[in-house]
Amino acid sequence: MMKKRILVLGAFLALLATLLSSCGAYAPKGEIAGPDGAEDQMNFAPDAPAEEVEAKPEASEAAGDDEGPRKILENSFVDAAVHPVSTFSTDVDTASYSLFRRLVQKGYTLEELKATAGGCLRTEEMVNYFSYTCPEPTEGIFGIKATVAPSPYNDTTLLMLTLATQKTESSKKNNLVFLIDVSGSMMSEDKLPLLKKAFSYLVGRLDGDDTVSIVTYSGKEEVVLDGCSGSKSERILQAVNGLSAGGSTNGEAGLKMAYRLVEAHYIPDGNNRIFLASDGDLNVGASSVEEVRELVSEKKKSGVYLSVLGFGEGNYRDDMMESIADNGNGVYHYVDSDAEAEKIFGEDLFANLYPVADDVKLQLTFRPEVVAQYRLVGYENRILSEEDFKDDQKDAGELGAGHCVTVFYELKLRERTEESAELPFAELAIRWKEPGETKSKEKSFTLEQELYTENPDEDFLFATAVVECSALLRDSAYKGNASFENIRARLAKLNLEKDFYKEQFAQLLDTLIKNSSPNEKFAAI
Repeated sequence: MMKKRILVLGAFLALLATLLSSCGAYAPKGEIAGPDGAEDQMNFAPDAPAEEVEAKPEASEAAGDDEGPRKILENSFVDAAVHPVSTFSTDVDTASYSLFRRLVQKGYTLEELKATAGGCLRTEEMVNYFSYTCPEPTEGIFGIKATVAPSPYNDTTLLMLTLATQKTESSKKNNLVFLIDVSGSMMSEDKLPLLKKAFSYLVGRLDGDDTVSIVTYSGKEEVVLDGCSGSKSERILQAVNGLSAGGSTNGEAGLKMAYRLVEAHYIPDGNNRIFLASDGDLNVGASSVEEVRELVSEKKKSGVYLSVLGFGEGNYRDDMMESIADNGNGVYHYVDSDAEAEKIFGEDLFANLYPVADDVKLQLTFRPEVVAQYRLVGYENRILSEEDFKDDQKDAGELGAGHCVTVFYELKLRERTEESAELPFAELAIRWKEPGETKSKEKSFTLEQELYTENPDEDFLFATAVVECSALLRDSAYKGNASFENIRARLAKLNLEKDFYKEQFAQLLDTLIKNSSPNEKFAAI
């Protein structure tokens, strides 16, 4: 049980399903010089352009192999008359934005970002890092907000959907296992030392009803703490702060031991969760993404959640970290700073700890009389088939207490007629399970044409600035007239001072422009 405190809604955010991520290790071929002149190991190819229109949306395939960078093909436009149904899983990961922030602050230029990390900067994770206003749920667990307005950077229309769960404080007891990578690759200051600070924020919020265990792994796994009361914060912190790095990385053995411990102290109707903290560089045991995915997928059936905290760079395995969290019914964060660690286990704590909805799926059925073509922006590795929506065996994303999830669709509308004017843009269905349940619930909403506006609110203007930025970072085939000049002009009209994170985003764009050479052209890149 957590010590009582007011939950501050921190936008947190990005939505999940079964496929792998958009990029691989920071290592391989064709390394480029980083901003300090040294060779930087990140080398992620930008996303490949997709076809202009496809008849039916399919789950995107991750390109590349285990030795090279991975990328995800962008979702293309779909003919609504041929295939009106779009289905995908929610995702509240935020790792991409934290990674983007770290690289910009280190001095990366736009071209370096596109060449090395473009496929790693997933649009949905960029957008969902931030909070947006959303009405409280009137019934059920979801509040819904929808806006339809002209795209600021394309000759299309954008549909923005925001879902929010109730910001309630949970009284559930916690059974937590900290699974900590102490291999040699974790030595640097931005890895194990920062990891220790991150866990200190969580430990300070536990009490006697909570149970904490610690497993470390390098060449071998070791149980450092077994079922310690959460009230013994000094003992827990002493165990964490006494860790040191060295050796190889047998993540498979560590994961198996962590699951044994969490099952040994399992709390019925409690919060049973593993926090894996690592750079994802597994080199002993199950080291391929697929092997780890299978291991975690099998274990999640026991009702245990597995969330992931990523640290560091150089040999960082984003694909591994995202896949572990996705298949472990957890959330993936990248910790780039002490401030981010405090955010994760401070204002976003309840959303990160307490699930309120499992296997959350969204399905939109567009009216072809109104919408000629549609394109889901981001969520490329969360795409589901139409049949998956009703399949309660099909895994999807978890949402915690106070989570906020935002989705964009790019639309090409038909000319309005007297008949079509009375029809909605689409029908939205949400399907989810309550934690511990096996049967899903479902709720539907109608997205009427009255949602359209030429004067969208600040949430829409800010979120589209993030989408536009992501299009430039990924060198999107659908970036249209996107430019940093447009983004900065739009942000300048908003009152960002009331939101530290949104104000920081505007500052990061200024930093990115300064990082880039005077000859680097930002407009219509």
